[in-house]
Amino acid sequence: MLAGMPKKMHKDGEGIMKKTIEGSIGIAQAVRDCEPDVIACYPITPSTHIAEELDRMYTDGEVKSFIAVESEFSAISALVGGSAAGGRTFSTTSSQGLALMHEVLFTAAGMRLPIVMCVANRALSAPLNIWCDQQDSVSERDAGWLQLYCESNQEAVDAIPQAYKVAEKSMLPAMVCVDGFYLTHAVEQMDVPDKKQIAKFLPPYRPPFRLDPKKPLSFGEYAAPEHYQSFREDISKDIDKAKEEIRRANDGWGKITGRRYGNGLWEEYRCNDADYVLVAMGSFAGNAKVAADEMRKDGKKVGVLRIRSFRPFPYELGDVLAGNKGVGVFDRALSLGGVAPLFADVSASLYDSGEKPILSSFVGGLGGRDVTVFHAKNMFGKIMKGKKVSMFIE
Repeated sequence: MLAGMPKKMHKDGEGIMKKTIEGSIGIAQAVRDCEPDVIACYPITPSTHIAEELDRMYTDGEVKSFIAVESEFSAISALVGGSAAGGRTFSTTSSQGLALMHEVLFTAAGMRLPIVMCVANRALSAPLNIWCDQQDSVSERDAGWLQLYCESNQEAVDAIPQAYKVAEKSMLPAMVCVDGFYLTHAVEQMDVPDKKQIAKFLPPYRPPFRLDPKKPLSFGEYAAPEHYQSFREDISKDIDKAKEEIRRANDGWGKITGRRYGNGLWEEYRCNDADYVLVAMGSFAGNAKVAADEMRKDGKKVGVLRIRSFRPFPYELGDVLAGNKGVGVFDRALSLGGVAPLFADVSASLYDSGEKPILSSFVGGLGGRDVTVFHAKNMFGKIMKGKKVSMFIE
């Protein structure tokens, strides 16, 4: 705790200490104060500082466990065991590390284990690249994990307890996705809640079922064709129901801290009277908002809609976008051989809309290439011309 830093008071009477720290450290502190029982990590850039800080905390007796495993596959496997035994669990990874977990991500979701993982988004090889894009987590969108994408480090810190709350209510694993380096290594002021505040929001984990030799259960066993589909249908329905849990968690956290992120699923910025809207996920939304502010000064009615929950995807946002003249969707990921992933979901949300806007697709920021306020203005300019565009941002 930094000496001399002011406390910010909220209506519950508790103070939150404003700290100037690196994003990864703030995330690690939020994880610590959620009191996980099992932490297992294998360090990989740019998530390394989160794992290092949690390891330091274990050495200093601040967290219950830290398993230094030999691979990311082992990390997620250890969490499957820890969660199945009834523990609150956490890991962090990026890029190839998340890809190595791929098989077990499906297992965790299918076994209904509320594991929480912070993904520091990074490009996938080849060619080798350690910098930010969202291809790693977006590629796991069908694994059955909830996915929340953060615009800022403050949101990342706030999203960790929210992810546990939603995961443990829904009995589904959750990813908190933060842009690598742009957020993980950025040093800024954040309000970091303490254990007392998190405890008000997040009760101790009481699993409805767990591995217990006194009451034997089977997890993830063989399912014949007549049964397997029913399991997948149940997961699909429960992921969709998790939208309401995400809304509740966002609202409940707001009552404690004063911070809410839109309606929990998406955030509208200057969209009420907008004719043209740019849709985005992650840290780029901040630049898009600055661009919107500057263009508003010139009398241009533009706004930004930031997707916070990519899974479950809030297809109901089509009602927000339907009345606009033009909508552009910015993706920091690709679906090779198909349309860009976020663009595909936004398109689907508008399928039944009566008054459809002209919808354009922009892909950029891959491998850490900067996407600036200038680029956001350029995208707005493209959609304001009234013609459909599909292009890479250079």
